[in-house]
Amino acid sequence: MLDTHARKYVQPIIEKSAVQLLKTGLSANQVTVLAFMIGSASGVFIYLEQPILALFVLWFSGYLDAVDGTMARLTKPSGFGTVLDITFDRVVEISVIVGLALAYPEAQLPLLLLSVSIIISMTIFLTVGAISEKQGVKSFYYQAGLAERTEGFILFSLMILFTDQLIFITYLFFAIELFTALQRLLEAKKILK
Repeated sequence: MLDTHARKYVQPIIEKSAVQLLKTGLSANQVTVLAFMIGSASGVFIYLEQPILALFVLWFSGYLDAVDGTMARLTKPSGFGTVLDITFDRVVEISVIVGLALAYPEAQLPLLLLSVSIIISMTIFLTVGAISEKQGVKSFYYQAGLAERTEGFILFSLMILFTDQLIFITYLFFAIELFTALQRLLEAKKILK
């Protein structure tokens, strides 16, 4: 939801960063890999009980993830770049979930359910994107929903910071993801008749 509706407010900053990184000679795919490496460290920092570092690398990787997409659109987007981007985004999320599961074993069931809900929501999102004739700014049809990447980062941040409420926040995130999956499924029914 925030990615869809608030992006226009931060896009000028993202675009300036994209232009600067292009001037240094970096490609969009190189920034995608950099974002992946930085973001994947979040789970390690969670496990090492360094929540501030975990948050920093998570959000910095998210920022670079927005920048790499803008870099691609300013140059020449590639299908492989899209695959890298979507795959590495999920690996960063998995890193957070695994880091939390290892550090807080009592939360493993809700974290497992959260993982399942993310898989379901992303399956619908990717399938609709692949078979839809509609296309947006991205190289595929982007289905908006209640839980987009920014909402996920906010909820992950709450999970990292408020570990005494980890189980509750995780179940909340799980419910939001399932709601998003339902939103996307209903939209798919409308546009893919």
